[in-house]
Amino acid sequence: MTHYLEIDGVYLEIDERVILSNIYLKCETGFITGLLGKNGTGKSCLMKIMYGVFDCESSVRFDKKAFKQLYKQPNLVSFLPQFNFLPKSLSISEVLYQFQLNYNLFANTFSEFTKKSMTKLYELSSGELRLVELYVILSSETKFTILDEPFTHLNPLQIDKVKQIIIDKKFSKGILISDHLYNHILDISDLLYVLNNGKTNLVSSLDDIEFFGYLRLHRNTKE
Repeated sequence: MTHYLEIDGVYLEIDERVILSNIYLKCETGFITGLLGKNGTGKSCLMKIMYGVFDCESSVRFDKKAFKQLYKQPNLVSFLPQFNFLPKSLSISEVLYQFQLNYNLFANTFSEFTKKSMTKLYELSSGELRLVELYVILSSETKFTILDEPFTHLNPLQIDKVKQIIIDKKFSKGILISDHLYNHILDISDLLYVLNNGKTNLVSSLDDIEFFGYLRLHRNTKE
C-alpha cells in the first residue's frame, strides 16, 4: 500500500523576513524525494515543520489526515536532524539496544565499528557518530524518514555505503533528503524539489535546477 506525506499552507517569517510562503511538497513510499536550496532558504525549517517540532502556520498530512505534531506518531515518521541528537554518554551497544537493533548487523554493515560495541559516543569521530545516527534512523520501522544533511562529516566511501542503504530502504518507506552535497542528492532522488524565494519547485532536469538559481552549469561555448 502506498502512503503519502504532504505539506502546504506554510507561512514562516523570521525577523520580518518571509522565509517560506508558497510551499507544496509531497513524499510517497517507495520513492526518494530530494530537497535542494541555497543556505538560508529554509530547508531545515521546512523539514522541522513537517516533523512537527517547529511550530508555524502550515498543513501537514499523512494519507490526507492532518497532523500538527507528527513526531508524536513514531510509527509514521523518523527524523535525522542536522545536528547530533544522541546522548554521547551512551555506548554504541546501548544506543542500538534502545532502538531494538542488533550490534553484529550494524558492525557487519560498517566494519570500522568491529569490536567497538562498548565504545562511548563521545569517543567517536564526527563521521563515526553520524553513521550511528544514520543507522538507527534509517532502520526505524516508520512509513517515512526525513534526513537533514546526512552526509555531514562522512568520507567518500562512507557516503557511497549510506547512499546504497538509503536506496535499499526506499522499498519499505518514503525518504525525504536534503544535503549541501547536491550531486549525491541528484544521484539517488526519484523526485526533486528546489526551494527558492520561499517556494518549492518540482524539477525534472539540471536546466530546471539552474533556472531556479540553485546552481550554474558549465557549458561549452564556441568562440
